[in-house]
Amino acid sequence: MTNEFKGKIGRTFDDSTPWWPPLTTPPEGSPNILIVLLDDVGYAQFGCYGSDVATPTFDKLASNGLRYSNYHTTALCSPTRAALLTGRNPHSVGMGRVADIVSGFPGYNSIMPASAGMISEILVRNGYATYLLGKWHLSPQGENQMGSTRERWPLGRGFERFYGFLGGETDQYHPDLVYDNHQVDPPRTPEQGYHITEDMADKAELFINDLRAAHPEKPFFMWFAPGACHAPHQAPKSFIDAYRGKFDHGWDAWREEVFARQKKSGLLPSDTVLSERPHWVPEWAGLSADEKRLYARMMEVYAGFLTHTDAQVGRVIKHIESLGELDNTIVLVMSDNGASSEGGPKGSFNEMFFFNFMPESLEENIKRIDLLGTPAAHNHYPWGWAWAGNTPFKRWKRETHEGGVTDPLIIHWPKKLAAKNEVRTQYLHSVDVMPTLLELIGIDAPTHIAGVEQQPIEGVSFAHTLSDAKAPSKHVTQCYEMLGSRALYHDGWKAVVFHQLP
Repeated sequence: MTNEFKGKIGRTFDDSTPWWPPLTTPPEGSPNILIVLLDDVGYAQFGCYGSDVATPTFDKLASNGLRYSNYHTTALCSPTRAALLTGRNPHSVGMGRVADIVSGFPGYNSIMPASAGMISEILVRNGYATYLLGKWHLSPQGENQMGSTRERWPLGRGFERFYGFLGGETDQYHPDLVYDNHQVDPPRTPEQGYHITEDMADKAELFINDLRAAHPEKPFFMWFAPGACHAPHQAPKSFIDAYRGKFDHGWDAWREEVFARQKKSGLLPSDTVLSERPHWVPEWAGLSADEKRLYARMMEVYAGFLTHTDAQVGRVIKHIESLGELDNTIVLVMSDNGASSEGGPKGSFNEMFFFNFMPESLEENIKRIDLLGTPAAHNHYPWGWAWAGNTPFKRWKRETHEGGVTDPLIIHWPKKLAAKNEVRTQYLHSVDVMPTLLELIGIDAPTHIAGVEQQPIEGVSFAHTLSDAKAPSKHVTQCYEMLGSRALYHDGWKAVVFHQLP
């Protein structure tokens, strides 16, 4: 529907009065929003969540903001992304599993309806610039080709600019890149120093600079979702080699050290009991010398990958700060699910072996140990490190135990957040993020978007917890289901059942 002309058209220009439709603007003083969504990073893998892996950017944000110790996801990447962007449970919007696994049944068809509007679609209609960098993974696999519909690509769901990849993972050195709605080649080769996370940081700065050249005051919503730390674990050699020898003592001892730091920092209550090692995770002391050497190196690669990612996020943060805008930018740092066991019990030189049930030889992998983390490998660490990365919880990604669904969440907003370096313990879920951001900005969730009536939002705002550590959680009940495993949370209690192998 066009706007009714409210000027005057006379016989001459002098007799006429021009008129333009008013620009849509957000509430005065609206903040920028930067969501940093990491991939397959466990609860205990940030420095500020107990790890000794260097994450200075994330740690600094936490020290000047809040850490949430009871934040939950869905156990898998696409469903968590759907929950975050729509404020609705993934089964309510067709994304009960990853977008690649499509079935013709309600809740699992990977076709997110227009009735489940995304926060990007709301904000762009309220005067925000909207950008997505990195992983999408919310369109059916059959629609991720150049000849397919782009209706369910980022630009079809409220994002004005997109630079990243459509699927669930990509090679960090040879990514399948899409720029807006077109496939492109990386701007450099690995031999010229290319890495996708660095490229994403470059484009994030470019998008912000382009915006400021045209609209100095317009706030932006940026979804920064690197492929890190999803396999393949790949990073520059200098980042990896910085961890040489750091994990030689193994996952059992490392997990105990992390747990002690978690309690000392106040992240966990002092009387927290550490869950036991399951029988399918081998005791480090019982491994052979070659196994220890290989598995420690695989963790060194992962640690270098995470530190490298932290550094690229740091570049984006510093750029926003250089523009004088960090003070009024809401920054959220989180992960989409627990640490991943998809390397299997022995790790993998090529993660696709695990998915295709193909055996790997320890002898062959030892011969290729120096290739781990390089463009020649598609590696993933063994699941002992995933178990340790989810300290103090049981199990891991794809499962509804706490190790699969409990994740770090950091919130930083200097202008409005008085609390510094505090821990919040309220129960939260991914569906709560969207309504929280809308409340903080002062925008009501619309009843219709582009003429389509909207489904009820199922998350609840936790904005009240930012200023009150003792405020009760408003999220009382939450259901989980992932690949057959199920759980039900209610008011501090949780029932959980496991229906997969092992």
